[in-house]
Amino acid sequence: MLRWAAIFLVVGLVLAVLGFSGIGGAFVEIAKILFFIAIAIFVILLVLGLIAGKKVKDAID
Repeated sequence: MLRWAAIFLVVGLVLAVLGFSGIGGAFVEIAKILFFIAIAIFVILLVLGLIAGKKVKDAID
C-alpha cells in the first residue's frame, strides 16, 4: 500500500509541475489517504503480533 501511495504522490507532483494542479492535488490527497491507511494497518498488526507473541510465550513456559 505504501508503494501505491508513493506512486500517487509522484504522479500528483508531476501533474502539478506540468500545470494540471486540480488533478495533481487529487492525486496527492489520494496518496495521503493511502499513507494513513497503511500506517493504521501497520499499528493494528503490530499490536496483534505483540499480543499473539505473549500468548505463545506463556504457552511455552
